[in-house]
This record gives sequence, structure tokens and C-alpha cells, in this order.
Amino acid sequence: MRTPEKEINRLTRICLVSLFSLSLVTGCDRQQPMGKPAATTVDSFSFDPNPSTYQPFPRGDVLLTGAIVLDGAGNRFDHMDVLLQDGRISAVGEEIQAPDTAVIVDASGRWLTPGIIDVHSHDGTYLLPLTSQDFAISDLSEISEPNAAEIWIEHGINAQDFAFRRALANGVTTIQVLPGSVPVFGGRSVVLKNVPAATVSGMKFPGASQGVKMACGENPKSHFGESGDAPTSRMGEIALMRAAFLEAQVYQREWQDYWQQASGEKPPRRNLELETLAGILNGDFRVHAHCYKADDMSVLLGVASEFGFRIDAFHHAVEAYKVPELFVDQQICAAVWSDWWGYKLEAMDAIRENAAMLDAAGVCTIMHSDSPVVGQRLNIEASKSMGAGRRAGIDIEPRQAIAWLTSNPAKALGLGDQVGQVKPGFNADLVLWSANPFSIYSHADQVYIDGALVYDRFNEAEQPRRDSEMAMPISEASP
Repeated sequence: MRTPEKEINRLTRICLVSLFSLSLVTGCDRQQPMGKPAATTVDSFSFDPNPSTYQPFPRGDVLLTGAIVLDGAGNRFDHMDVLLQDGRISAVGEEIQAPDTAVIVDASGRWLTPGIIDVHSHDGTYLLPLTSQDFAISDLSEISEPNAAEIWIEHGINAQDFAFRRALANGVTTIQVLPGSVPVFGGRSVVLKNVPAATVSGMKFPGASQGVKMACGENPKSHFGESGDAPTSRMGEIALMRAAFLEAQVYQREWQDYWQQASGEKPPRRNLELETLAGILNGDFRVHAHCYKADDMSVLLGVASEFGFRIDAFHHAVEAYKVPELFVDQQICAAVWSDWWGYKLEAMDAIRENAAMLDAAGVCTIMHSDSPVVGQRLNIEASKSMGAGRRAGIDIEPRQAIAWLTSNPAKALGLGDQVGQVKPGFNADLVLWSANPFSIYSHADQVYIDGALVYDRFNEAEQPRRDSEMAMPISEASP
């Protein structure tokens, strides 16, 4: 769909931008050989030239006593103790004996949950209030063409964004930052530990898989207009996807043949766009699809079936309640809002009962943000959905709804064995709430990440702020 002149200009633009990023200097020319980087396993496109430099904050043994625990696995336990050691949950039970060196925290009458996980965030790229005044400030999407699969969102994240700190103060411990939904293929996501850091690498969740953002529906077809090499309809979007995956299949086979041969063979030429798409086919990345309508989701599942890849979650999914069987049969998660409605045609059939109906049907249900503002109040978003379900005759208890914010998003990110539950062996990512976390009057009192206290509502020294906030009075800088 691209003319040679457009492709040359496109490659030149990518290379010029890449020269400013150490991570892409060696890959600037899309025709450079990939070889077998040290961090690459055979038959994998998932090597990372920008590995995580995250280090847990100072921590010791902590015993939280007498808490009301929502464990993220559907259970509620009253008057429970939870012991944190070496960054993990080591014991959950009654009257646990802590080591002599442990810090004892009286959690009597307060609620303890896993840390909240925001599976769909644009923190660090859609900066408020600046972006609301000038969208050009945003690094949300690369909109030069409809296939931006070569983009890595981590290359555009401002780790100093206020939104990270605000989310932390409201119990969000893990964040997936996704590219925007203008391109059909938006590029790769990154999963972050929500800790203060000077750079993105200092926040990257060690070992977490990258995701890939795909989009269908109104956004891609309406943006590029009459450019001549971009889809202007839903049919064109799907045709572009299929053509791209056909090309990626060839690229995948070339590299698999090379990896299986003896050393010394000349490697195929690299193509950053096809690298991502081949990684999808290879199962190296988790696919997160922006789709609103039931028919769009069904069609995209057909593309996934044709090319043999898995969709891990449909995001926004405002019509998911119409087709819960698609999610249950293929074990796909639905990441939804509580009540966003009517701002474009494909959102007209949104209903407030969506999350409750999906949960009742056995769907892996997730509350997501898509907004720095909503990302600070995900517990209240879940509460609104619980209320809508209750009014419709679907009674969702807190012990169930907490999974929408914890274990279910962990599953969608491939981290379900590390975070999202209050369970021995899991990372000690926890939130101690002043009251029921689904109450508008509740606050996150203390937040732990890997057993380290990273936020304390009662201690200004444990309320991280970015440098530009340091001159502000605490009353103005606090959420």
C-alpha cells in the first residue's frame, strides 16, 4: 500500500528519530541483521535492548495484623494477619508469630487487598493538564501511518508524570502503558512497577512480557482520511491486518530457519515492523485489542484464528455483554469502564451493567482506566459497576469485585502467578485501606510494592512527588 518514495521517507524518518535513543541506534536501519543477541532465546522475537533496572525499595519484615482481607481469589477473611518477608507474602493466617525484627502494623478494622493493576493506562504519554491544552505534547500514538507495529511506547514515556504518583496514592501498584488506538497496529506496550524513578527502565516490571496494541472500529478508519494508503472502513482495517500477517508469516519462517541452522549462516535482514507482528504469531507478546462492538470483536477473533495467534484481552469492550460466550469459550478477558457512553457511534450501546453481567457469565472481567483521571479511582469505577449490577438484580460482593482490579488484570498480563492475590509466595504488592475499598469515603492508607512501603497517607516523607512538586505546599501537591 506504500509507494517506494513514501517507504524511503518513512524509513528515513524512523532512523532520524532513532538516533536520539540509545536503545535503537543499532536497529536504526530496518535492514540491519538481528543475529542472536545475548538476551534472545531461539525462536523468539522478544529480546529487550532496554532491560529493567528496577530495584526494590528498602524493606524489612512486616506483619499486618487483624485486617479484613480480600484475597483477589474470591475470598474474604476477617481478623487476618499477613506476614511480608523478602519482598513476598510469606504467611496468611491468624495469630502469626513474626520475627523479632518485624515491623508490626495494626490493621484492625481496616481492609487489605492486593495492589491494584491498571491494564490500560496512558500515564507518562498523555500528560494532564498539558495535553488537554495542546495534543501535540502527547506521545500517545505514532500516527504517521496505520501500521505502527515497530513502535515501543516505553520510548515515549515521561517517568516524571504526575499521574503515576496520583495513581500510587490510590493503590495502583502495577501499570501497563499502551500506545494509542489511532493505528491498526499501535505498537508494543510496557508493564511498570508504579514506583518513583528517573527513567522508565527503573520502573519496568522485571520479566513481564510486552504486549501489542491492536485497534479496530472507528479510530483507525476515521483518522487517515483519503491518504490513499490507509483504510477508510472496517473492511479496509481487516484487510490491512491480514496482509500484514501474511507478510509476517514469511518473516517468521525466515528467522526460524536461521535460528535452527548452524552458526555462521548469514541472518535475514531485520524489519522492526515485521519483528513485532512475527512475535505475535510466535506467541512472544500478549495481544490487547481496542474494540467496542460485538461484531468487531467477533471479526477480529476470526483473524486470530486464521493466523493462529491469541487475543488476551479486548479493551473498552462496551458491547461485550452481548457476546459473553466468545470470552468464556476462548478465555479472553474483557477490560471495561463503568459508565463511559455515547461519545461516538460505537459507544452508543454501552450499559452500566456491562461488568456485572460479564462477571455473572463467568468472563474474566477487568476495570481499566484509559485516562489519568480514572486511573486514580479504579476502585470507585468498580464500585459504580457493582451498584449498577445490584440495581439489575446481580449482586456482586467486594470479595468478587476486587478481582476486577487485581487477579484478573494480572492474568491478562501473564503475571497471574506473581501479583494480584494475597497469597503466600506472591509479590508483596498490597494496599491497606482505611475502610471498604469500594466506598467513596475510603483512602489507601499504606501501599507496599515488593514488601517496601512506597506510600503512607500519614507520613509526608513516604508520599513521593516529582521534582517540580517539591516547591509546592503539600496541600496543593497531594491528590
